[in-house]
Amino acid sequence: MVKKQSSNKARQKRHERIRQHLSGTPERPRLNVYRGLKNIYAQIIDDTTGNTLVSASSLEKELGLSYGGNCEAAKVVGGAIAKRALEKGIKTVVFDRGGYLYHGRVAELAQAARDGGLEF
Repeated sequence: MVKKQSSNKARQKRHERIRQHLSGTPERPRLNVYRGLKNIYAQIIDDTTGNTLVSASSLEKELGLSYGGNCEAAKVVGGAIAKRALEKGIKTVVFDRGGYLYHGRVAELAQAARDGGLEF
């Protein structure tokens, strides 16, 4: 019997392939997205040192979200990550979609970050 591979394992393989070509530097760190079923998370990472410079998620109370698994929450998180990055002096980033399709919540987060002032 052929067993179906889990979609998360396939996503992780795609993310590994993407990461072979993407890397965050101090001048241009990586904006990483993780999309769970109920929440969405974003981090700006400097891969040379392995440090997370800025992060935002739909779980944060200060964002005032009742549910974090929809496009509206992704817009709020994208705006928050852009605002925090600009406060730290980060203007340009490399976008890492994390193996997800550039569609729906991932695309909304990216567009909100662009509208917030990040360049990628």
